[in-house]
Amino acid sequence: MRARHSLAIVFLISALSAPGAWAQSVTLTVKSNLVLVPALVKTRAGERVYSLSAQDFSLTDNGVLQMLQLEEYADREPLALAVIVQTGGQAATHLKDYQHLEPLLDAVIGTVQHTVAVIRFDSKPFLVRDFTENTKDAAESIASLEPGGNGVAILDAIEFAIGRLKDVPPRYRRAILLISETFDKSSQSSLGDAVRAIGDTNTTIYSLAFSSARAAITHYAEKIPRPGGTPYSHTPYAPGGCMSRAPGADPDAHGNRNNQAWDCAADLLPPLRVAELAFFAAKVDLQHNVPETVARLTGGEYFNFKDAKSLDSRLVALMNDVPNHYALSFRPTSPTPGPHTLRLKVTTQPELIIGARTSYWIDDETLEAR
Repeated sequence: MRARHSLAIVFLISALSAPGAWAQSVTLTVKSNLVLVPALVKTRAGERVYSLSAQDFSLTDNGVLQMLQLEEYADREPLALAVIVQTGGQAATHLKDYQHLEPLLDAVIGTVQHTVAVIRFDSKPFLVRDFTENTKDAAESIASLEPGGNGVAILDAIEFAIGRLKDVPPRYRRAILLISETFDKSSQSSLGDAVRAIGDTNTTIYSLAFSSARAAITHYAEKIPRPGGTPYSHTPYAPGGCMSRAPGADPDAHGNRNNQAWDCAADLLPPLRVAELAFFAAKVDLQHNVPETVARLTGGEYFNFKDAKSLDSRLVALMNDVPNHYALSFRPTSPTPGPHTLRLKVTTQPELIIGARTSYWIDDETLEAR
């Protein structure tokens, strides 16, 4: 959670994983109690919806209904773009796909004032080019990347990128564009570290990923600790009930089991448990597809690609989607420390499909500053 509308685009070409502890992360302190909730709304046919107002949406924070505002001119604010590129592991075979990205980067950024940084990583992240207003220089840095080692540390790269982005002036929006394989096998950061860093900064992640080889997939059995530090081992669901697999058991979930789980939790569990459950679900998802999970957590988008042609087409889709996000915001009525789970719906047209930020984090320092 941060004061200003920060949205930076980062190319993360890699996979995410993570053992570790919450307390080992570098804490990014929130400077105000304004939470941004970027949202992209489409019809079932995939057409973008442009005409909604704040009154058409309903948002809960840990199950508590919030008052929303729509930031009318957020897309005109300056943009900080961090481009993070995986050079390790299987990424070496895809480096040739990134030779001519300048026009597409320009199109994604648009005509607003901007600054772009390039970060590469294998088992560790490295700054290739610090923030510059010259998109051409950034694109040339990406095109000249060379293969790295065998490591793949997406979570570490995300934390590194956010660390750079927090030094950007607060008037800049922040976004992360992740281009990566789907699995992380080398990060020292934990899921908790990454979720906290992402969730307490208004940074949006857009992910582009190529498939990880099955032999390279590593699963981690670490558990997400409760705010007090006590781990829990599992989150069981009773057979049937609101988690039934029967067709139409939860029409609002549109067939998505994660959405169904959150709907179920919202009906049955107290607010804190809803937040814990959502972060547990995020951990499980990270073990299957890290780039997709971080995009969902932050209200960004996820695309897969296999070559230069498909990468270009995904960037074109992103170019068309980024300016059409609704920039919603709210000030929490219950700003308790720790993870917060967001659930946004279009109440006036429930048949619409919405992609929006699903979490953020409040530090104790934030409350002390209120």
